[in-house]
Amino acid sequence: VDASIEQIMRCADKGFDLVRVTVQGKREANACAKIREGLFKKGYDIPLCADMHFQPVIAQLVADAVEKIRINPGNFADGRKDFEEKVYETEDDYIQEREYLFDAMLPLVEKCKSLNRAMRIGTNHGSLSSRVLSFYGDTPRGMVESAIEFADICRSQDYHNFVFSMKASNPLVMVQSYRLLAAEQYRLGWDYPLHLGVTEAGEGEDGRMKSAVGIGTLLADGLGDTIRVSLTEDPEFEYEPCNRLAEIADSRLAKNEDAKKRQEAVKTYVDTRDITSYKRRHGDLPAAKEGDAVDVSGFLHKDGAVIAEVSPEMLSAENSQYLYQQLGCKTAVGMPFKDIATVDSIFMREVPSSDDTAARTALRRLIEVSMGVVVPAEVLEKDPVPNAVALMELEDALEKNGELPEGAIRLAVTVHGDESDETLAKIKDLNPAMIFLKVSPDLSQLHASRRVFEILKKEGITTGIVHHYQTDTDDSNELAL
Repeated sequence: VDASIEQIMRCADKGFDLVRVTVQGKREANACAKIREGLFKKGYDIPLCADMHFQPVIAQLVADAVEKIRINPGNFADGRKDFEEKVYETEDDYIQEREYLFDAMLPLVEKCKSLNRAMRIGTNHGSLSSRVLSFYGDTPRGMVESAIEFADICRSQDYHNFVFSMKASNPLVMVQSYRLLAAEQYRLGWDYPLHLGVTEAGEGEDGRMKSAVGIGTLLADGLGDTIRVSLTEDPEFEYEPCNRLAEIADSRLAKNEDAKKRQEAVKTYVDTRDITSYKRRHGDLPAAKEGDAVDVSGFLHKDGAVIAEVSPEMLSAENSQYLYQQLGCKTAVGMPFKDIATVDSIFMREVPSSDDTAARTALRRLIEVSMGVVVPAEVLEKDPVPNAVALMELEDALEKNGELPEGAIRLAVTVHGDESDETLAKIKDLNPAMIFLKVSPDLSQLHASRRVFEILKKEGITTGIVHHYQTDTDDSNELAL
């Protein structure tokens, strides 16, 4: 009890709005009452949420002590998971089994309503009931339907003080589930809040990235009322990334005057995304052509390319071996070769002088193992690099009809999101190896990017896209978000 009080106080001091406490049984429920009392005595009134599993009766007991109850539809009343497949001939057969859910939930709903306690109906992808799994399978739709039937019980008692969550350890499943739930609420005419989170996100940069992918995507959709970044670190360390995600999202909402101007500056487009699915776009790898001196297919990767910026000094004789290591290359007798974790291409704003033999040799060795070297076309015109990728502004590339500087093997174009539909459609004629999407600062990055992708989809352009994002921070945690 004392340790929990100290931990909750640290969280409150950080700035958390609510703390969740796991309650497995009666002993923990009694401890919750002591924790709540101890916090009040120390002057802390931060709300507590009891996380319940399998124990409807204990949930009623702990409701006396805490401000919120979280129930998991997968095991709250349906904890009798027997892992046997149930066969439902019709949806009516499935619905008929809801009666025992109502009986288990009703006392808690009545108590929460009488005490003015809040409730979170928190579906978890990893703990769907055998009943739901048998009818809907291990799917986002099953998660949504599981939550909706518990919400129906609450609504039948005129109890509306609840929120939803659709957590999963896989951000793809999590995003799809929340979008489905939001669509279902629109269909039903509901407007209950959404609590966002990715379960078991991990620690360090990985945990922050995973949370940013799931939570950030939904916040960008305008979905989400409360959030939690779940890290395998002490709970107080969850505050910074959680709060930062909220700040980033808030700064992009239309209620912010600058954000509103950037959104309105984006040319009109039709959003054709299917909210019932969450699939990433797969861009084509650069295709080989007759006469190619190197394998260009390795310049991008089918599962997402990594491009690193390199300066000429890094290619010097004394630095090149360290550079190979930093790029993730394996080496044999000083020669680099690609591995699964190797950078796919490098970006150079300047190139080593043609008379710098050591640096040019290091550059050539990277190109020979199918690493792309992307260089602005105007730089290559002054100092050619054999088999480099020439980067041009889209307008310039169209004006030159895609003509490459001497020695360049492929074209890459930069798009800023303010081009006309007709101009973007002409990318197909250029057939570049890759497109750098560097959104103009006076446009909403999200909406301008979505517009570009919609036009490319409409025109059947499947070229690989690189999001060119510039920042002045060197904080790895900030970059992860």
